[in-house]
Amino acid sequence: MKAILKTHMAAGLTMENVQKPTDLKPTEVLVKVKRSSICGSDVHIYKWDDWAKSHIKPPMIIGHEFAGIVEQVGEAVETIRVGDFVAAETHIPCQECYQCKTNRRHVCKNMKILGVDIDGAFAEYAKVPQTILWKVSPKISPDFASVMEPFGNAVHTALVEDLTGKTVLITGIGPIGAMAVQVARAAGASFIIASEIKPYRKNLAKSNGADIVIDPTQENLYETIMSITDGDGVDVLLEMSGNADALEQGLKALTRGGTASILGVFSTKVQLPIDELITFKGIKLYGITGRKIFETWRIADQLLSSGKVDLSKVVTHIIPFEEWQKGFDLMMEGECGKVVMKISD
Repeated sequence: MKAILKTHMAAGLTMENVQKPTDLKPTEVLVKVKRSSICGSDVHIYKWDDWAKSHIKPPMIIGHEFAGIVEQVGEAVETIRVGDFVAAETHIPCQECYQCKTNRRHVCKNMKILGVDIDGAFAEYAKVPQTILWKVSPKISPDFASVMEPFGNAVHTALVEDLTGKTVLITGIGPIGAMAVQVARAAGASFIIASEIKPYRKNLAKSNGADIVIDPTQENLYETIMSITDGDGVDVLLEMSGNADALEQGLKALTRGGTASILGVFSTKVQLPIDELITFKGIKLYGITGRKIFETWRIADQLLSSGKVDLSKVVTHIIPFEEWQKGFDLMMEGECGKVVMKISD
């Protein structure tokens, strides 16, 4: 089968012909991949940055966002059948630790990640445990099914609090930030402010329904938000950028007693005036990693199958598998929303 691999401890990837997975364990499933989408972590692996160096052991197939048709199941598989259309939760919980046994599998102590710790899904076939597969609603297009995993990040980040009638600030409008704009709207937010500096992503924010887009390099984010909200500040901050300045500005613009939900990953240590921005303001602070398994998936499936969220406004490029390099180039240039690779039909 064709697959995209990290073959060497250096920048770049290669597409090669490799052995199709065989010898399923009793609880494993073989999926014929229809679509895979490129994630920011895949770009880290391509670039071979410090994160990749500490997590990836070449040679291995990368990629973790995918959807496809079940082709074969292990003898002990009970929840999935041949022919099912599935997408995958890419965090593989151990099922045995304290977190797993107390319904917090999304923060499993011994978590493994598809395409990072084991061979991934930038391939014509993927072998995965049954425990991470979600049967996708038939109303959801294959072109968007592979994006359900990152969409789950947006859902989990946005919906830790009731957004009905709330003013929301989203800092960082990459694909997940754009999805969060739609989720916040579907959840009843009254006014959605997006903070973004890149022209392409400013337009992405607008097309996904942000009421106003602020470029913090062109105007004072805090002062603009205070003017918009009659001096109250926003009720909810969704931090998607992983930028320390964006986090500090967002917390400053958050109303007293408000909620901050942080998905962005910060590459360096962040220094903040904790007393001023968190303690004395009495805010609630949520750290977000992954998705709740499978609570978030159920919500994501319903939002997509009902049409409340339209991922065609986020998936900006659907390309043939063989043009994978183009997809990575678009991601690294920041000139795209979500890039989906068409593996098979």
